[in-house]
Amino acid sequence: MVSCASGTDALVMALLVRGAGPGDAVFVPAFTFAATAEAVALLGATPVFVDIDPATYNVDPGSLAAAIDGLPDGLRPAGVIPVDLFGLPADYAGIDAVAEAHGLWVIADAAQGFGGAVGDRRVGRFAPLTTTSFFPAKPLGCYGDGGAVVALDPADAAVLRSVRVHGSGSDKYDNVRLGINGRLDTIQAAVLLPKLAIFADELDRRAAVAARYGEALSDLVATPVVPEGVRSAWAQYTIRVGNRADVVAALSDRGIPTAAYYPLPLHRQTAYAPHPVGAGGMAATDLAADEVLSLPMHPYLEPADQDLVIDALRVVARPGAER
Repeated sequence: MVSCASGTDALVMALLVRGAGPGDAVFVPAFTFAATAEAVALLGATPVFVDIDPATYNVDPGSLAAAIDGLPDGLRPAGVIPVDLFGLPADYAGIDAVAEAHGLWVIADAAQGFGGAVGDRRVGRFAPLTTTSFFPAKPLGCYGDGGAVVALDPADAAVLRSVRVHGSGSDKYDNVRLGINGRLDTIQAAVLLPKLAIFADELDRRAAVAARYGEALSDLVATPVVPEGVRSAWAQYTIRVGNRADVVAALSDRGIPTAAYYPLPLHRQTAYAPHPVGAGGMAATDLAADEVLSLPMHPYLEPADQDLVIDALRVVARPGAER
């Protein structure tokens, strides 16, 4: 693992290792934070947006295949960046099958998924390069910005260490490649070390909170789908409601915070609207953007406080409910 200053820097560093640049099409979900596409565009490559699986909110391998087949002239398919949204590992088996068929490299964006697993394989083992973030809101968070890249190949790790410090070679004044100033701040590293020691326990606590939500709310709203054998890091606990604005307002009236990720998907944002949308469109993305709602989630959420959220949802989540 090569530490760096942020999850965005981690993406940029990984893309520099892969040599992404002008003419390269890099396939990314539109239902994610801007950094995934931003890192691609900053290096002169072209983000091409693909749709999500409506149940998991992660990249739909079928949409990826369609986007590759329908790629505009002048672009060459280069890579794909799946995102482990809300803490759930992406469908790497399905994505890898498409990527291998078309000669694409894969960079895993595990900014929200660090700590997740599929069977006995943890996030960080599903792609040659996996990026993550230690922003305070993430499952493993520091007190400011921080990030890392997990490289399975020692040669890639060596390039990452060079890229992190302006592309330095054997001497700091011998810059052998383009790089960035991407070092992790020492204070943030000092915060992460003791938090890493209790990370496994916090993941278990997050899973317990999620299970309790699921048991209480599955008959009321669409609760998160976690495929068999997959472990989410539960960065967020995200439900779906058709009357989201009413639910948000009613919960706010009761002092319960919520968050809607991501109400304006990337393909509809000003900076990214000029970039291509994969063949097949963004139907699942657009619907999720209107309906998803994240509830309070952290490893120390007490049952009594969680009950306040659950009880309030039982009053307000149904269409037409009284505020």
